[in-house]
Amino acid sequence: QVQLVVSGGGLVQPGGSLRLSCAASGSIFNANSMGWYRQAPGKQRELVAFITKGGITNYADSVKGRFTISRDIAKNTVFLEMNSLKPEDTAVYYCNTYPQERYEYWGQGTQVTVSS
Repeated sequence: QVQLVVSGGGLVQPGGSLRLSCAASGSIFNANSMGWYRQAPGKQRELVAFITKGGITNYADSVKGRFTISRDIAKNTVFLEMNSLKPEDTAVYYCNTYPQERYEYWGQGTQVTVSS
């Protein structure tokens, strides 16, 4: 019955920044690695970044050096700091467990649009 609530998306110009938040209704980070995913129209969903139970992070090559994943375990929240945004970053962003996603965690995501 745990729920994930994603927020922080919006419309930004190329080169701009956004910070996404993923808040869990229960304590799950001690048992799960967490990932940020995105899906652009007509494209397959892809993994953007993940953070392990031990706090180790990893990133897709397309966002490495621009995005940062972090977490606040006490607040049951995962963040994605996105800098130097590009039009190709435009997508709906989701969070979920990693590497085994939970169907019930997908939700509606949050729209990120990068356009001038």
